[in-house]
Amino acid sequence: MQNLADDPRIHVIDHPMVQHKLTILRDKNTGSKKFRELARELAMFEAYEATRHFELTETTVETPICEARSYTLKGKKVAIIPILRAGLGMVEGVVDLIPAARVGHIGLYRDPTTHQPVTYYCKLPSDISEREVLIVDPMLATGGSASAAIGYLREAGARSVRLLVIIAAPEGLRVVLDADPDVEVFTCCIDDHLNENAYIVPGLGDAGDRIFGTR
Repeated sequence: MQNLADDPRIHVIDHPMVQHKLTILRDKNTGSKKFRELARELAMFEAYEATRHFELTETTVETPICEARSYTLKGKKVAIIPILRAGLGMVEGVVDLIPAARVGHIGLYRDPTTHQPVTYYCKLPSDISEREVLIVDPMLATGGSASAAIGYLREAGARSVRLLVIIAAPEGLRVVLDADPDVEVFTCCIDDHLNENAYIVPGLGDAGDRIFGTR
C-alpha cells in the first residue's frame, strides 16, 4: 500500500502559522469564539494553496506613477461547498479570499450506529460543471461523508473537485482517494488514527459542537 505522505493528491499545509493556529484550535480550553476565528483563518490558508494552480492572463494597469504590466485570473469560476453543519465554519475564510465564489450546501450527518453518511439536504449552483469546486469540512474521519459529497457532486457534473479539511485521519484519506482517483485533498495535519467511536485521535473533538457552542 502506498504511503499517504507519498500520494501527490494529498497536500499537507505545513506553514508555521498554520501549525501554530492548529495547536490553539486543538486545545480543549479554546472557546467557541476563538475556535470559529481559527477555523476561518485556517480555511483561508488552505484555499490559498488549493487555488495555486489557477491560470493568469496578462493585462496592464495604471498606477499613480505609470502603466504597469500585471495579471488577473483567467476566467476561473469557483464554488464553495460546505458539508453541513461544521463546514459552515470554513466558508467565510474561503470567501474572504475568493469573494466572487458561489456557495452551495450539502447536508450530511453520520449515523451514530453505522457511522455511514445520511443525506438530508443539497443545493448547488446550477453551473457546477463549469466551476472549480472546493468542498470544505473541518474533519475527515471515516471519509464516508466526504466521499458521499464528492460522489454527489460528480453526478451533478462537477469536474474539478478539491477537498479542504483541517484535520484528516489516515482511514478517511484512503476511503476518499479510493472512491475518487481524481480528487485532491488539502489538510493542515494527518493525525494518527480513528478510535472505536470513529473520532480522530488526537483530533480536536467534535468540530461542529466547538464551532457552534453545542453539545
